[in-house]
Amino acid sequence: MSTAKVKTEKHPAGLYILFFTEMWERFSYYGMRAILILYLTKKYMEGGLGIDESQATLIYGYFTGLVYFTPLIGGWLADKFIGKRNAITIGGITMMLGQFTLFAVNTHTGLYAGLLLLIIGNGFFKPNISTLVGGLYKDGDDRRDSAFSIFYMGINLGALIAPFIIGYLTDGLFATTDATGTIISYGYKYGFLAAGLGMLLGQIIFNLTAQKYLGDLGKRSEINKSDDETELKEMIAGDLTEPNQESGILSSTKPAPKVDKKVEKQRISVIFIFFLFAVFFWAGFEQAGSSLSLYTDKFINRDIVLPFFGNYTIPTAFFQSVNPIFIVCLAPLFAIFWNSRFGKRLSTPTKMGVGMILLGVGFWFMLGAVGQRSAAGDLGDMANKASLMWLILTYLLHTIGELCLSPVGLSVVTKLSPPKLASLLMAVWLLASSVANFIGGYLASIVETLGAGEVFTYISGFVILCGTLLLLLNKTIVRLMNGVR
Repeated sequence: MSTAKVKTEKHPAGLYILFFTEMWERFSYYGMRAILILYLTKKYMEGGLGIDESQATLIYGYFTGLVYFTPLIGGWLADKFIGKRNAITIGGITMMLGQFTLFAVNTHTGLYAGLLLLIIGNGFFKPNISTLVGGLYKDGDDRRDSAFSIFYMGINLGALIAPFIIGYLTDGLFATTDATGTIISYGYKYGFLAAGLGMLLGQIIFNLTAQKYLGDLGKRSEINKSDDETELKEMIAGDLTEPNQESGILSSTKPAPKVDKKVEKQRISVIFIFFLFAVFFWAGFEQAGSSLSLYTDKFINRDIVLPFFGNYTIPTAFFQSVNPIFIVCLAPLFAIFWNSRFGKRLSTPTKMGVGMILLGVGFWFMLGAVGQRSAAGDLGDMANKASLMWLILTYLLHTIGELCLSPVGLSVVTKLSPPKLASLLMAVWLLASSVANFIGGYLASIVETLGAGEVFTYISGFVILCGTLLLLLNKTIVRLMNGVR
C-alpha cells in the first residue's frame, strides 16, 4: 500500500480541533444541566430557588426545548451572512456570559437572564460545529459515519467529566454541612462558574487553532462562498484534488456534480421523516435530566461503601455522567462497527429504528425499580429506596440506543443536505430535540400526578412502537435517499 493511500484513510486533524471545542462546550452545558433541576427545586436556604417540582420540570423542558430551537435561526444566519466559524465564536462567548450570569445573580431574574443567554448562544454554536465536521469529508467518503462517532465521543467526554467536577463543587468543596456532615446548603452557583470557565477554555482552543487545522472551511457564508470570483476561476481552471498540508482537509477545485431538484427534494424530505421519529426518541431520552434525576434524588439508594473512606452518598449530579461514561467506552466500538463490512450494509433507518426500540426497553429497568419499591412498602415513603443497578441498566440501554440514532443522524443530515442549506437543515435536525424537550418537560411534570411507573410504561411502549414503524418503512425511506446511506 502506498504512503498516499494510507494518508487518505486518516481522519483530518481538523476533526480533533472540533472534537475538543465541542468537548468543552458540552462540559459547560451538561455541567449546568446536571444541577439545574436541583438548583430550581431546592429551598433558598439549601442554595436553590425553591420552585415547585412540577413548575421546575416545565421550566427545564422549556429551557432545553428553546436551546434546540434557536439553532434553526443560528444555522440560517451562518449560511446566509456570517459564516460557520464566526457563529461558533459568537455562540461560545454568549453561552459563557450566560453561565457567569447564573453564577453571579442567584435570583429568579438571574435565572431567566442566564438561561436566555444560553439559549441564544447555543443557537449560533450547535448547528455550525456539527456541519463543519461533515465539511471535512468529500461526498461519498465512507469515513464520515466513523468521524461523527469520534466527534460524538468528544461530546460525551465533556458530558462525562462535567457532572463529577460540578457535583464535587456543589456537594463537596462549596457545600455547607452541619456537625454530623449532612449538607444543609449546596454550592450550585460555583457549579455554574465552572461551567462558564469550561466554555471559555473551549473558545480559546478553537480560535487559536482553527485557521491552522481547518483552513478556510466555514469562514464565509455559503452565499458569499459561491459568489467568490477567485474560487470560481479556480474551479474552471483545474480539476485536481490536493490535500491541504496544514489541515489534512481534501479541497477540490473541481465543481461538485449537480443534483437533480427532484432528488434534492426527496432527500430533504427524508431529513423531516427522521426529524419526526427523533422527536419521540429524545422526549424519552431527555427524562434523564428531569424525571429520572428527581427520581434518583428521592428514591434510588445512593449510599455505597468505599474502601478507606467508608459510607458515601453519591451526589445526584454524578449520575449525569453514567451515560457519557458508556458513550466514551462504546463509541469507539461503534465507529469500528459502522466501518465494518456488516455495518456498512445497515441502512440509516435500520440503525435508528433499533435505537428507538432499545430506548423503550431501557425504561423496563425503571419499571423494575418501581416494582422493587412497591414490593417493599409505600411508594410515597422517601426511606423506601430502589437498587442503584436499575438506574445503571436503564442508562446502558439508553446509551446503546443513542449511539444507534444520534451520531448516525448527524452524519446523514450532512449527506442529504444541499451545501447552501447545510447549517439550516442541521438546525432542523436539532429542532427535533427542541420539540422533544417541550414534550419531555410536560411528561416529567405529570410524574407526580400519574406516578413514575405509569409514565415510564407509556414512554416505553410508544417509543418501541415508533422504532418498529421506522423499521417497516426502511425500504421506502432508502428509496427517497437516492443512493445516500
